[in-house]
Amino acid sequence: MRAANLIRSAGSGGSAKPGIMAEYLSPGVYVEEFESGARPLQGASTSTAGFIGLAQRGATEGLPELVTSFAEFKRLFGSYLSENAFGPYRFLAYAVEQFFMNGGSRCFVMRVAPKDARASVNTSAEAGVLALSATNPGAWGDQIRAELLPASKAKTQIYEIIGEPEASKRYRVKSNAGFNAGDIVAFDDAAGKQYNRVVSSQDNIIELEQPLEGGLEVVDNSLLPAKVLSTCEVTLNIFCGNEAESFDKMSLNAAAANHIVKVMERSGLLNAADLSTESSEAVPPFTVICGLPEAAGKYDIVFGGGSDGSVASLSASDFVGEDNGPGRRTGIQSFIDNDVVSIMAIPGVTDPNVQVQLVAHCENLGSRFAILDIPREKTKVADVLTHRNIFDSSYCAMYNPWLQVFDPLDKRNIFIPPSGTVAGIYSRSDQTRGVQKAPANEVLRGVVGLEVQYNNGEQDILNPAGVNLIRSFTGQGIRIWGARTCSSNSLWKYVNVRRLFIFIEESIKNGTSWVVFEPNNDQLWARVQRTIDAFLTRVWRDGALMGTSPAEAFYINIGRETMTQDDIDNGRLICVIGVAPVKPAEFVVFRITQKTGSE
Repeated sequence: MRAANLIRSAGSGGSAKPGIMAEYLSPGVYVEEFESGARPLQGASTSTAGFIGLAQRGATEGLPELVTSFAEFKRLFGSYLSENAFGPYRFLAYAVEQFFMNGGSRCFVMRVAPKDARASVNTSAEAGVLALSATNPGAWGDQIRAELLPASKAKTQIYEIIGEPEASKRYRVKSNAGFNAGDIVAFDDAAGKQYNRVVSSQDNIIELEQPLEGGLEVVDNSLLPAKVLSTCEVTLNIFCGNEAESFDKMSLNAAAANHIVKVMERSGLLNAADLSTESSEAVPPFTVICGLPEAAGKYDIVFGGGSDGSVASLSASDFVGEDNGPGRRTGIQSFIDNDVVSIMAIPGVTDPNVQVQLVAHCENLGSRFAILDIPREKTKVADVLTHRNIFDSSYCAMYNPWLQVFDPLDKRNIFIPPSGTVAGIYSRSDQTRGVQKAPANEVLRGVVGLEVQYNNGEQDILNPAGVNLIRSFTGQGIRIWGARTCSSNSLWKYVNVRRLFIFIEESIKNGTSWVVFEPNNDQLWARVQRTIDAFLTRVWRDGALMGTSPAEAFYINIGRETMTQDDIDNGRLICVIGVAPVKPAEFVVFRITQKTGSE
């Protein structure tokens, strides 16, 4: 079946005359195409994770940052955090590392910072003219080094003085390209430098604020001029660890495109604010900023005052975030603008106020699943159940206990929350087996031990309650040994069932956007049905749906049986879809009896 057919072909379910055609005014052969078949429907991604937590650096508002490796995470957000400074809130870096180690391929990260965290600022003399600050709060900004150098973006020679040589301010030059009104310029000859300001620049004629000294001596028509009129700018080189940025030929002329504030908007390390005021004298930007003549050649800028803040100032509201409008949201709210993430976690943050908000976020969007940690101190079955009973949702799952891994910062083994590792296993299972496979009975990579070893009797209590235990088995390593959600509804008790429906719903929603504003008639209904049927048939063949045939695996109802005339008149197209998901073989039972010789 072809999705697009020639006008002479009726296609599959199409018409030989699909609609209004182009005008035919002159004799000839006309070939036209129209769409009649089903459109291919691509499956939505289910393996992209979203993480929220404390980090050394990184933006605290706006859109979450895409991270495709742990090396990229360290470049954007810094490395591991110390236990002394950040205590139970330091696990974001470890969780992201475990995510990639266990099979994750990409995630989005949003940083949270304490309210008393401060950005580093320049503390030397130039701060009164050029205010520089780190792009985001944290002590990391104190490591920034910057150097200011004089520069020039354009130079030319003067061919002619227009008017009285001693009093004229207008000069015909070889080229006025790069000379803007308001720029500070320097005329350099054997006698030294004269600084001036450009009033206008057009058609190779430059008008200055004051006439140049020397009269006709400023004219130089030679092929290699010795007397040059050049603009005055500055170059700023910035260094922080292995990162380096260079912003060349910037001006303090607010009307120019190379104004320092405009150019440094591209910086990932510093923000700039121009506090200078226009002087009656023409002074080069380098001197205005640092007070030194351009002959000094270089000026070093010092930064300080950065602070990571205190853990005591953190509260649940910092992780929940604020909805300050598009591009300015923080915490959990920042992921409202992201429609790619399908797995969410806030590693190590077990405050019920935060976790219920994360679950509510996933339920409201309906396109993502939350992985929850249990407080480290709650290891007894009764304590675990107390925390578990706070939640009742099919959009989250809870895992315990905490995992023992090696800490490169302290050079010893530590215990970290399991959410980052589990998110990596979700991603790995989706990529190797499909979202229909329960993300359980999978080996945890990079984990050397468990904080608590639960036995079968304890799991007999926790598993029906929806707590997924991580257990160690002799000869089989450490594995996830549970695949249940935190829902009391038995229809949604398995993680893979909920995530399969998220996959199907998001795939259909994304793949049928072309239907909007199409004529709501039988032809459209037939195309929609064929599109969804082809997609669900592929899902069934992948083993995600029950049944020996597509008819047993799903059904699609669309048309007069699902819509009334009122629905059609009000522009509603209603399609009812039923699918039979596969359930995991959670309890494998072998019944064995004795066979006698006479049988």
